[in-house]
Amino acid sequence: MANVVVVGAQWGDEGKGKIVDWLSERADIICRFQGGHNAGHTLVIDGAVFKLNALPSGVVRGGKLSVIGNGVVLDPWHLVQEIATIREQGVEITPETLMIAENTPLILPIHGELDRARESANTVAKIGTTGRGIGPAYEDKVGRRSVRVADLADDATLEARV
Repeated sequence: MANVVVVGAQWGDEGKGKIVDWLSERADIICRFQGGHNAGHTLVIDGAVFKLNALPSGVVRGGKLSVIGNGVVLDPWHLVQEIATIREQGVEITPETLMIAENTPLILPIHGELDRARESANTVAKIGTTGRGIGPAYEDKVGRRSVRVADLADDATLEARV
């Protein structure tokens, strides 16, 4: 298959996950290149139901490489929980089947706290955030102050960023 990119035309549920899942049957590599774990999609493959929020849909299809790119803001606690849930359903997830870009920015607990505080303080124009910290994490990404995946391996950099 040639390279194919699925890009949404609006915010919200527009069926991108369904299209990516359909294409993933014929792809070798499936990448998430943007977004957070606020929206999810349900995949039904041979009668098995998989609910994904952070993981690329290709992760449930054997023999594929799934990649989380640096345009994604990633909650590491959510990711660990989602991987455990999918593994319990019999899906093998290893470093050979899932890669994460080292410059992927992380969603930290402070991002969720800030997201929820802003939404509850705004009585006039609530935006309907999920409160999961995605917006504040993107603010830190564009402000070049994010903690990134690679920073977890470098104590000095991690301390400076935190």
